[in-house]
Order: sequence, then structure tokens, then C-alpha cells
Amino acid sequence: MILQKEREQVVEYGRKMIELGITVGTFGNVSCYNPQENLMAISPSGMDYFKITPEDVVVLTPDGEKVDGERKPSSEYDMHRIFYQKRPGINAVIHTHSVYATTLACLHWSIEPIHYIIAYAGADVPCIPYVQFGTYELAQAAFDAMGNDHNACLLGNHGLLSCGPNLSYALDVAQQTEFLAQLYYNTRLAGGGVKLSEKDLSVVLGQFGSYRQA
Repeated sequence: MILQKEREQVVEYGRKMIELGITVGTFGNVSCYNPQENLMAISPSGMDYFKITPEDVVVLTPDGEKVDGERKPSSEYDMHRIFYQKRPGINAVIHTHSVYATTLACLHWSIEPIHYIIAYAGADVPCIPYVQFGTYELAQAAFDAMGNDHNACLLGNHGLLSCGPNLSYALDVAQQTEFLAQLYYNTRLAGGGVKLSEKDLSVVLGQFGSYRQA
């Protein structure tokens, strides 16, 4: 089976998203990329994560051409493949509908640097305006907002997008961004949090580059 390891990981991490409560039902999506094969594996559209098997996972080229799999790929495949095309080193993308991140997305609030963990995602977590789901326009808007130095963004009136060098990292970014979203929402209700200074943030951004185990 083509990309067997990657397809197994897509199944595993889709289930983890449900278990962690960062998406519900059949919504959200997950993919990973094999740069040697120049192929990506992505979750199928509209399937129960606990019923998806590796054979259900769809294999695409970064141009969106189906290579293997009988299922229809996630409607958000453009939002995954654009990172594999344009951002070397990104080998995993996760899209969730976690509650606090989606709340901020519906408010069109970007997350400011009120806690050092934001360095996992970047200097901040930008929020883009609403763009129709399942479109290349949404993919481009998310990519433009994240650039080369952000690992997460909020999709206006929609949810959260995270990425990383592997699925473990991308999922961690999604979890930590949900934590940050809750903190930020709470501090806004309490009158506003105290932002980290540029100096503080620059130090943390440097340290987070070597925080995780290889």
C-alpha cells in the first residue's frame, strides 16, 4: 500500500483529535507529507474517525491529483497541500474546531503574546477573515497569514489550522493554541492580559526551537 506509514498515522492522529476534544463528529482533517515520495496522505471527507482505516486514507500529489484511495479526500485538501508545496520542512497539517480557538475565530480576535507558550505557534496567532470553506482562496489566506514563521492561525468563523515537521508537533501546536485561546478569552473578559515584551518573546522563540526531543 502506498504511504502505508503515513496513512496509519493519519488514522491514529484523527482519533487523537477526537479523544482530546479538539474536534467533534466528522469535522476537522489531518494530513502528512512524505517529501521523498512527494506525496501526501489525507483523511477522507465526512467519515467517523473511529471507522477510518488506512485504506480509507487518500493519497494525493501536492498538486491535488489523486494517486491512491477510493474515498473522497477532505474538502480542505487545498489548505494542506499549499504548505507542502510552498513551505519546506512542513510535513503535517491539522485542522480542528476546538471550542475556544473557534470562539476567537468567530470574534475575529488574533491571539496576542500574553503567555510564553505562544512561541510554539509564532509571535502571535493571527486570525483571518471568513473565507468559504473548501476553497483554494481559504488555503491561500491561511498560508499568507502564517508565512514562514507561524505554525498556527485562526480561520475566521471556522476554526484552527496548525502545522509542523510531523504530526506529533502539529497536534501539540493545535493543543497549545487551544490552551492559549482559552487564556486569551478569559483575560479579555477580565479586562485584558499583559503582553510579553518583544525582548521576552524573542528569547522564548529562540528557546522553543530546541524544546522538543528530536
